[in-house]
Amino acid sequence: MRIEYNNLYTHFVLITYQRTPFINSENRERIEKYITGIVNNKECKMYAIYANPQHVHFLISRSPSISEESIATIIANSSMKFINDNKLCSGKFSWQQSASAFSVSKGDIENVCKYILHQPEHHRIKSFEEEYEEFIRFYQNTINPK
Repeated sequence: MRIEYNNLYTHFVLITYQRTPFINSENRERIEKYITGIVNNKECKMYAIYANPQHVHFLISRSPSISEESIATIIANSSMKFINDNKLCSGKFSWQQSASAFSVSKGDIENVCKYILHQPEHHRIKSFEEEYEEFIRFYQNTINPK
C-alpha cells in the first residue's frame, strides 16, 4: 500500500570502530556534507548532523520506502568508502557493525536538532560513553527484535 503522508523522524548514532577518534575537525564538515548527500539521494531529509571524533549524530525524516536499518547501512558503507578513498583519517576507517536509531516526535525535532548541533558544548560536560549510556537507559524499554 502506498503511504501518502508520514512523520518518520529518526535520530541516528553511528560509532567509529572501537570508538577510535578517527574524525578530525579538518574533515568533519566534508564528512557531514557527504552523509547529507546520501540522505538526500535516498528521498530523505537531513535536519541536523554533527560528526564528533568517535561518533556521528544525525536526525532525518525518512521515506517510508526505506527502513532505519537500510539507510544506516547505506550511510555507513558509503561514508566509510568515501573516508578511506579520500584518506580523511589516518589508518583504515570503519564504523562499528551496529548503529542506534531513536524515533523522534515532530514536537521534539527542534530540541533534538539543538542537541545535535551543540555537540562540542555538550561533550565538554559529558563524555560520549556517559551520553550513550543515558540514551540506552532512556530507550531500554523498547522492544529489541533480536
